[in-house]
Formats: sequence, C-alpha cells, structure tokens
Amino acid sequence: MSYKQASSETIKEQVRRHYAERIQSGSCCGSPSGCGGDAVPTEIALYGEEVIAALPSGVVTTSFGCGNPVALASLREGEIVLDLGSGGGLDALLAAQRVGVGGYVYGVDMTDNMLAVARRNAEKAGVANVEFLKGDIENIPLPANVIDVIISNCVINLTPDKSQALHEAFRVLKPGGRLAVSDIVIDGDLKGFPVTEEQIRAALDWTGCIAGALTIDEYRALLMEAGFTDIAITVQHRYTINDVGAMLAGVPGGLNVLPSEVVQGLVGCFTSSTITARKPGE
Repeated sequence: MSYKQASSETIKEQVRRHYAERIQSGSCCGSPSGCGGDAVPTEIALYGEEVIAALPSGVVTTSFGCGNPVALASLREGEIVLDLGSGGGLDALLAAQRVGVGGYVYGVDMTDNMLAVARRNAEKAGVANVEFLKGDIENIPLPANVIDVIISNCVINLTPDKSQALHEAFRVLKPGGRLAVSDIVIDGDLKGFPVTEEQIRAALDWTGCIAGALTIDEYRALLMEAGFTDIAITVQHRYTINDVGAMLAGVPGGLNVLPSEVVQGLVGCFTSSTITARKPGE
C-alpha cells in the first residue's frame, strides 16, 4: 500500500493502550449498530438479546466487534477454534458453547487488560474448554496445523502487517480448516478524491478501526497469497456518517480535518463485511 504510516510497534502500542482504556470504559469500536446516539448496545445488536441474556450474571459482554463471526463460522461440536484478538472473550465463550466439551477454544490477545477480563469471564461462566493466550496475531503462539476454525471480530484491520497475520492464520489451521471473520473493509478504493490516500488515512486513526482497513481487492489478494482458497468477501453494512463518527469518538481531529465533500464520499466506502476462506486439504 502506498500511504505512509507509523512504525509497526508504534501502531501496536497505540492499539494496546486504546483498548486497555476501552475495556475499562465499555465504549465500542466498529459496530454498525451500537455506540451511536440512541442505538442499542453493540453486543445486543450483533448477537441478539437472547444470546446475551443467556450468559451468566457478571460476565462482561462489552463488544468491540463489527459482526458475529461465531454464527458465520457454523461451528460444530468437537472443533478446535482460535479467536484472533479475543478481547474480553465474548466470541470465545460463545464459540466454546457451540463446540461443546469435546471441543476447545483458544483466544489470543496482546492486551493484558483484555486478557484479565476474558479470564474472569470464563471463570464466572464456568467454561473450562477455553484458554486465553497473550500474543500477537502476527506471531500466533500455537504450533502449525492444530486449528479447525479461525474466527476474528474487527481485529485484522488493526494489525500493521496483515499479510503476516494471514500467513500465520494459514499456518496454524489444519488442512481443510476454515477462516470466518468479520472485519471493516473498504468497498472500492481511496482514489479519485481531491486529497491523496495518504492524507485520508493520516486524518484517521488506527484505533478508530478504519485507518488500517484493506480494500476488498487487497483482502482477497492477501488471502490468496497466504494460500487460502474458496474466498468470499460479503458486505454486510455500509457505514453512515453517524457510524463513522462513533467509531472515531475520542480520536483527535478525526474526519474533521478533511473537506466535508471528501467525508461524505468516504462514508459509504467503509463497510462491515464477512470474510470466509479455506486452507486446502482434507
């Protein structure tokens, strides 16, 4: 990609610090339906009131996601699942329910605050078939060929080296394993505006979930490069100006530094999308 960005470690530290604060405050990131005005809470918008209500009392359900990868993955009993960027553990706990006692779920996150909340959630829920590991999705702390299904919820867009993250996902999947993630993706590109792509991305913030988003074509190309097949990228929701404003709440400057006509043109480009793919094999 042609735009300039901060160093990888600087971006990761910004993301780590941002989400450490967010899990304490309960504010969200990428939901198309939550965290804006009179919108319903993000976790209810994404998973449904019944699913959230069925969780044990005391489980922190704060979601920073933009979709429902657990439903997308069509998990089966006995499967081994990996949640990339597992946050407070909501998706991992829901996945653990789906795969049953014969299955197992790993959550990987780089933020200590998130891991602490996730582990407390698992304890409160009495879920034994889940484990939360500290790690970077660009260097997953698991051996090769051990995972049946990878899920992730609005996290891959936050990592600086998406190619490495997808290669790592491919590495840990078993032959025939599948990827089912929700992410923020750009439909089209950031060309054709009176400002450059570099200027547009510089006006955003990685922690606001959209500055690092790939285009649909870029996402597909990186998945293919990593070795994935049967790739499908489907737009679920196009962000409104209110959605984008909520996502950038607290980001200094944000879209305000861009001309209004550019902002209006950009808004529909950012989408919440589902991405599915498979590792060739059995």
